[in-house]
Amino acid sequence: MNDHVQLIIARYREDIAWADETGYDYVVYDKSGQPVTNAVPLPNIGREGHSYLTHIVRHYDDLARVSVFLQGNPFDHLDSGGRGTVDQLRSMVADIADKGVPFRGFAWFRLKCDPLGRPHDMCAPENKGRWAGWGRDIPVGEIFETLFAAPVPQEIVARAAAGCFAVTAERIRTRPRGFYERALALFEADPDDVNNTGHAFERLWHFIFNGNMAWNREQY
Repeated sequence: MNDHVQLIIARYREDIAWADETGYDYVVYDKSGQPVTNAVPLPNIGREGHSYLTHIVRHYDDLARVSVFLQGNPFDHLDSGGRGTVDQLRSMVADIADKGVPFRGFAWFRLKCDPLGRPHDMCAPENKGRWAGWGRDIPVGEIFETLFAAPVPQEIVARAAAGCFAVTAERIRTRPRGFYERALALFEADPDDVNNTGHAFERLWHFIFNGNMAWNREQY
């Protein structure tokens, strides 16, 4: 099944030697300014979601049967001890591919929040300077309303926290290319993530790939 799976890796400066060990085809989108061999360079804007959406828009018609979207170092999020391994990742991907699971997040935890992303740690004093959007809420509800023709849930349980997940091409294409172009434009409008657009998408991936075509807006 390896030939039906592709890893899409959003890299900044992480060591991605682990990618060769997975046994899967992969593509690296690099924002470091000093890309690794064969990486696709992108401007250093947005967060990992900008890389993911760039891939979907560019390859909408020729996606792998299963696309696995990963940060440059996904292992801290695979188990509660922060000691995820390549073997663990490989096993998770193989299970999804073998069973034909349409969408699955890889993080061991779930995030629960309201339309402002609360509770969150964007205002925690110890995180000041860590993110450009420090001190602001996360516009989960606002972006949901922009993307979907559906009421905003008042309680959101994010099933792809940390931006590591797998999704089938069939599920991706339940939304038209224009949907993903619109989503990508939201990242481009907030290049430094001052408004926490990237953080909002981390809480919305499971909605984006839920397969509910009734949510698609006509303009897409």
